[in-house]
Amino acid sequence: MDELNRKTVDEFREAEKTPVVVVLDNIRSMHNVGSVFRTSDAFLLESMYLCGYTPQPPHRDIHKTALGATETVHWQYFATTSGAVQQLRSEGYHIFAIEQAENSVALNSFPAKQYAKVAVIFGNEVSGVDAEVIGMSDGCIEIPQLGMKHSLNISVAAGIVLWELFKQLRTV
Repeated sequence: MDELNRKTVDEFREAEKTPVVVVLDNIRSMHNVGSVFRTSDAFLLESMYLCGYTPQPPHRDIHKTALGATETVHWQYFATTSGAVQQLRSEGYHIFAIEQAENSVALNSFPAKQYAKVAVIFGNEVSGVDAEVIGMSDGCIEIPQLGMKHSLNISVAAGIVLWELFKQLRTV
């Protein structure tokens, strides 16, 4: 374990964070929530906002995939995603829905470095990001996809988007 250079919980909490907040908009699957916690831990993200009926820790099914990341990643619950967006906006975040939408920006063309603080919203597994929330956002980011499905599991989409933001905002 020492060779992996892993942080302790206290070291994680004290470490400089990547200025990204993940917002989960009515996610159904506890396994998806746990997986996004784990990815947020991996990239030292600022925080996660769990909104609506998104499951919250503690729960064994979240823990099963989070593997302890619920203890390191700061998280907050909001009854509505619009409430979370309002809070983020008041704190100076630029807010982007991860969604296939008209005028969306391809992830590989998204200029993350031009924003001091970024929040990204991942939507429900079936219906995506709520239309009202998209309307409150500064724009949409889309993961380019060339296959037949044009759909990714939320935990996979989060991994792709958060890695790209991490690459742009942090030097490893």
